Formats: sequence, structure tokens, C-alpha cells
Amino acid sequence: MKIVMIGHKYVPSREGGIEVVVENLATRMAEQGHEVTLYNRKRREYAPITQYKGCRVESVFTVNKRSLDAIVYAFFATLKVRKLLKKGQVDIVHYHAEGPCFFLNLLPKKKKRPGTKIVVTIHGLDWQRGKWGGLATRVLMAGERKAVRYADEIIVLSRSNKTYFRETYHRTTKFIPNGIEPAQLHEPEIIKSKYGLGLNDYILFLARIVPEKGLHYLIEAWKMVKRQINTDKKLVIAGGASHSDEYYNKICAMCAGDDSIIMTGFVQGQELQELYSNAYLYVLPSDIEGMPMSLLEAMSYGNVCLVSDIPENTEVINEDCYVFRRGDVDRLRHQIKKIINLNLATHANMVTPYTWDDVVEQTIEIYKR
Repeated sequence: MKIVMIGHKYVPSREGGIEVVVENLATRMAEQGHEVTLYNRKRREYAPITQYKGCRVESVFTVNKRSLDAIVYAFFATLKVRKLLKKGQVDIVHYHAEGPCFFLNLLPKKKKRPGTKIVVTIHGLDWQRGKWGGLATRVLMAGERKAVRYADEIIVLSRSNKTYFRETYHRTTKFIPNGIEPAQLHEPEIIKSKYGLGLNDYILFLARIVPEKGLHYLIEAWKMVKRQINTDKKLVIAGGASHSDEYYNKICAMCAGDDSIIMTGFVQGQELQELYSNAYLYVLPSDIEGMPMSLLEAMSYGNVCLVSDIPENTEVINEDCYVFRRGDVDRLRHQIKKIINLNLATHANMVTPYTWDDVVEQTIEIYKR
């Protein structure tokens, strides 16, 4: 099949979960012999490429301003796809996330594109995310409605989102969770030299620093824990901002002057692997998720995990995980304190809940049906 994917920022990249999903789907489909084209965003910080692991890559014009980047990219990417559909040069157009779907109405209607399919993966209810303003929220909500109206198939990453679309729009969707690569544990080398961290020395938050991830709850709870018990453990915050400079600055201010908190910025490669491999506890205190890639990765490294009780988290955790009521700082404090005092064995139960090969197989089935 000839497949086009739209909605990510840039592949290869770990900027967000969408980029990880698109890369793993696209490259594995290319290995199977499908012709996959990725529409990367053309931005100053991205090196222009035309090929990646068997996939064709096109750079799509956008505006290098956070407020306009995604919407401008989606418009021009959709115009490119419209030409392909009219000429019968593509079989599958796969949109990722709600925002790019705002322009789905520009594509030919079903009867004018026989044998082709428009597929949308909803990576989460993006309009709920705190980093967006009023106009952006309305655009995202419109994108969601257009996905419901114009997409031939909709994929969701959580059962709660499947229920949402059924109850809100009476729309049937297909639940296909994100996959994960089997992990390999690493000794603390880079993190030892950069931050003085060894095995079980720290509690790890690893995600984008945006309001919906609930990092402010964790910092408040951590400061309370430090006042109540004597521990040498650190809190490591690994991640960068994403359309959320005001919130990022707030987090930096909360951490300023506290030597028990280490902010690493965005991490990838071996440093990322070492952080997962040596953490005592991984914490994800989110208010909103799609299907959290970082939680799946933490579980694959055998991390003990503490997560908020939103369905997107509780659907995927195992017996080595703990929960707290979303937004309840005191309960989060209680759980962290308890887990530190338990002196748990870590990294013993490495699990891979869903493999990428399974995800690709189910996605291809959606394409074909």
C-alpha cells in the first residue's frame, strides 16, 4: 500500500509520544514492503531529510511560531494529500492527533476517492490540555468533530477514549494501544558523571513539562516528604517545555534553590536509558493522558511506578505500580513517603505490555478492512 502519515513534528525524534508512534509504525510498515511517506514539519531546528529507514520524507512548509506551527503545517500537508487523492496516488492517509484533522473537510469525499481510506489516530483529547488557549482549544475541538465526520476509521489509544467517542458522538472506534521496545538495563555512567546519580538514588519524572502532566503536584508533595523524613534520594525531572513557557518558568521557580531536585532538560539515547534503568521510583501525576509512552517505557525497565488514577494510567499498570487520587497532593506525599520507607526491590519485573509488531499488525488490518 501507499501510505502517508501526517500530524507529527519530525521523524526521527522523541519530542513527544506522537513522534515515537509514527516512527515505529512507519518504519515497520516500510520493512513489510509498503510505500510510506512521512510529512515532517519544515523548521529551522530540523535537519532536512528525504529518506529515513525505508520511508520517504517530505518537509512541509510551516511558520516557526508556536501559535501557528501546527495549524499552518496541517493546512499545507492536507493540500498535498488532496492532490494525491485526486490523482489516485495514495491508498491510506493516516492523520495523527486531533489538531491536523481541522482540515479534513478539504479532502475529496468518499465517493470521489474509491479504494482509498482516511484513518485518524486520536492520541488523547487534546482540547483538554492546559497548555492551549481559548482559540487553540476551539480549533482542537473542531478537529475532533471533523475526525468523527470525515474519517473512515478512528483509532484510539485508551478504552476510556473509546467510551468517550461512543457516548459523545455514537461513533465506533478501534482501540489499539501504543507499543514498546523491550528494554535493556544500563549501568549509571552518564548520569553518574553529570549528576552524581547511582542505582536507586532518585525518584524520576520523565515527560514533557506541560500543565497536564501534573509536575507541580509532584514538586509540592516532594517538598513535604523532605520535611517529614530523612532521605538522601533526589527528585529528577527529565523533560523540556512544549508550548508552555509560562508553566516551565513556574516549575523552575518551584525548584530554585532546592538541591534535592535535579532538572536535566530534554534527554534521549543512553542518558534516557540510564535514567529509567536506575530510578528507585517513576512518578507520573498526570491530569490528562492519551496513552503515556513514558509510563510504558518505565514499566519495560522494571520501574516501580506511582501514577494518578486517571483511566489512561490505570488501564496499563501492573502489580508493581501504585496510584493516588488525581490532583491530591497530600495523598501523593503519603504514597511517596511510604514507598521510600518500603525499601523496594527495583527493576526485577521488566514487562513489555504491547509490542510494536502487534500494533502494526492491527493497524494494517484497519487499513485493509
